[in-house]
Amino acid sequence: MKKLIPMLLSALMFTGCVGTSNSQTDTYRQITMDEAVNMMEQESGYIILDVRRPDEFAAGHIPNAINVANEFIGTSDIPELPDKNQLIMVYCRSGRRSKEASEKLVKLGYTNIVEFGGILDWKGEIVTD
Repeated sequence: MKKLIPMLLSALMFTGCVGTSNSQTDTYRQITMDEAVNMMEQESGYIILDVRRPDEFAAGHIPNAINVANEFIGTSDIPELPDKNQLIMVYCRSGRRSKEASEKLVKLGYTNIVEFGGILDWKGEIVTD
């Protein structure tokens, strides 16, 4: 019993330190479309990132959005997104690819990623190329 107690205490201390990091730098925030619209009205200096394919983007996108397709986000720097601390608001068609892209961006070192779903829920203006 005397040997068991120190082992249990050590195990508890170790597990308490593993996997507890939830800082903004290792995750992204997921917000609703309404919250995204409010953020766009109140913030400045952000990027709206559409992660759909180029043909989908050309068919209609949120005004001022830039396009970097999810499948092109990998392990290397993205020239269109040079500032890794800039607020980047990510969307796709329905929300699946934007979540994947947001995870990949965080792994690349981006620290201010906000994912807000898909253009299917967008009630504002849509522009075409």
